[in-house]
Amino acid sequence: MKPELLLFDLGGVLVDFSGPRDLAQFMRTPASPADLLERWAACPHTTAYEGGRISADEWAERFVRDWELTLTPSSFLAEFTTWSRGFFPGAVELLAALRPRYRLGALSNSNPLHWNRNREVGILQNFDIAIGSHEVGCCKPAPAIFQVVLERGGVNPEAVVFFDDLPANVAGAAASGIRAFCVDGLDALRERLVSERLL
Repeated sequence: MKPELLLFDLGGVLVDFSGPRDLAQFMRTPASPADLLERWAACPHTTAYEGGRISADEWAERFVRDWELTLTPSSFLAEFTTWSRGFFPGAVELLAALRPRYRLGALSNSNPLHWNRNREVGILQNFDIAIGSHEVGCCKPAPAIFQVVLERGGVNPEAVVFFDDLPANVAGAAASGIRAFCVDGLDALRERLVSERLL
């Protein structure tokens, strides 16, 4: 069955999300970007913030305290806002090449600061549907967020192909009946699209 909707995570797939690289410089204890990304994805404070359950100020205070950062919460929030750096070079062209054949969707564990930034720099306008976790009250890999995609997209799971850079999110999509692939960056995404004969 030819897919109707190609669904993309943003940060790490189409968008340069510098969080793990930038966060490392504020850690009291050295850690690799890969370790920081894994810890970030499992952080209950971040999940609460990206799920729309706590404010940015509450999240920053808890995050700075528990991660023992060298910044104040307000300084951390100012840095954090810049982490969504825009599309990777070539991402807009890739989406334009896909658009004639598919509907395009974005599904991101996000927050108001980054979502607004993504809107301001023109990222979200490239998608037919764009869903931020903070707007729907649940995060990937929870089944509920994939149900939101299916409802808003008006599609069955078999009609969706999903791309994310975190294995847990790919597994969550697959558990919801969505064909899903783990890709890290635009080159890996392009290769997977070609290998699956979607591009």
